[in-house]
Amino acid sequence: MATVARVTTITSRSTKSFEDAAREGIARASKTLRHVSGAWIKEQKVDVTEGQITSWQVTLEVTFVLED
Repeated sequence: MATVARVTTITSRSTKSFEDAAREGIARASKTLRHVSGAWIKEQKVDVTEGQITSWQVTLEVTFVLED
């Protein structure tokens, strides 16, 4: 029996760190998508105000296994 997976792109933002943005993104995706099996960070971005980082953003490619 073969396993078939799908990949979807999501974006998540945090006021703490890239790691927190990724963690929150995976947690949120897992509420909607079943069988999340992995993710990779496709892009990272920061927002800056007056020379200070105000938020960290990640674009994630989330992999989930399709059900039969």
